[in-house]
Amino acid sequence: MSAPALALSFLGLMFVLMALRLPIAIAMFVAGSVGYVVQAGVSPYLSFLNTLPFARFANYDLSVIPLFILMGQFATKGGLSQALFQVASDLMGRFKGGLAMAAMLASAAFGAVCGSSIATAATITGVALPEMQRHGYSGRLATGTLATAGTLGILIPPSVPLVIYAILTEQNISKLFLAATIPGILAMLGYMAVIFVYVRLVPGHAPAIKPHAVRFAWRSLLGIAPILVVFTLVFGGIYSGLFSPTEGAAVGAASAFIAALLNHEMSWDKLQQCFLATAQSSAMIFLIFIGADIMNSALALTQIQHQLVNLINGWNVAPIWVMLAIVALHLVLGTVTEELSIILLTIPIFFPVVMSLDFGMPPESVALWFGILILMVVSFGMLVPPMGLNVYVVNGMAKNVPLGETFRGVLPFLVSDAIRILLLLFFPGVCLWLVTFRA
Repeated sequence: MSAPALALSFLGLMFVLMALRLPIAIAMFVAGSVGYVVQAGVSPYLSFLNTLPFARFANYDLSVIPLFILMGQFATKGGLSQALFQVASDLMGRFKGGLAMAAMLASAAFGAVCGSSIATAATITGVALPEMQRHGYSGRLATGTLATAGTLGILIPPSVPLVIYAILTEQNISKLFLAATIPGILAMLGYMAVIFVYVRLVPGHAPAIKPHAVRFAWRSLLGIAPILVVFTLVFGGIYSGLFSPTEGAAVGAASAFIAALLNHEMSWDKLQQCFLATAQSSAMIFLIFIGADIMNSALALTQIQHQLVNLINGWNVAPIWVMLAIVALHLVLGTVTEELSIILLTIPIFFPVVMSLDFGMPPESVALWFGILILMVVSFGMLVPPMGLNVYVVNGMAKNVPLGETFRGVLPFLVSDAIRILLLLFFPGVCLWLVTFRA
């Protein structure tokens, strides 16, 4: 059997197992194990399995993942989201659709200390959804806005998927965070523009503007001072070179814990919940790492990566069209699996292909650009059926809103996503400007 046929058979088995509702980590592990044994035999497979976990998890850089997750847990349980939404709603309350825009602002700010899309969606929904319903927002607009806003949890640094990409491709995490900053801000502004247009073109989904809106009180910013301090400590320290991203994550977790204590929201039970949720999320991610390592090792034995590089280089097509095809494939994969699995499965295959192409940029710039593009694409997958994890999370918290209405609610925001992805695809400088400016 040829290498492409072998690779496709292993991938096909993985998707069959996923369709049977096996966890993605187990599906990758089983399919990869079958592929490895078929090509190398049982004894080499057992020997590889004996050394794989230590070789993977002895990596010091991996400790940044549970630390950023813990920081997000402290921010979530520490009551920081309520103050964020209150300030944002005071600021945007004078506009039609202001509460929906406030949810976007609050999600972006919360994402700056969280790093998780689902955690951001669930946390801000718990605060914003009752207020939006009380003010007369339709279930479609309210839940669609909040599901979309959750994606800002990974688009605004720190971002767990971006950390994983950095580890897989051996890129500088600080530079990737810098590269994600402008696209993340563009995502927030694009979503707010969608709300601004939508509530005027489609009447009945948002209440009219209050004739006597409350003036914004600058002293209300004191309520979000803890988040500003955490953000400044973490990213100011990382970008200034005062400490590494791993050390920055530790500082962030500690400062978020102190902020929660000062906010009088952190009890012993909540502290235990923070550590338990961090352990569960980290274990899930690390198990996916193991499954992806097995799967990628089986694919490596087929030499499919080298064959792809040689095949694409032989086509003599413009590199931008190859990148467009890779982005399109990731968009399709985003409809059937979640973001971490996509990154762990596809990056080892396509990263060598991308790095072999000539985009007229230094290799590091290409690697940063590719990482931000993939981040944008996997966030798109958090909103589209049948996967759409953010949609299910938010809809599960809105008991009186049909699931179909929530999916309809995210459709206008997908237009903004598509425009932003195309902008980044054809204008890499959008994400590289801050990196080159800092250099």
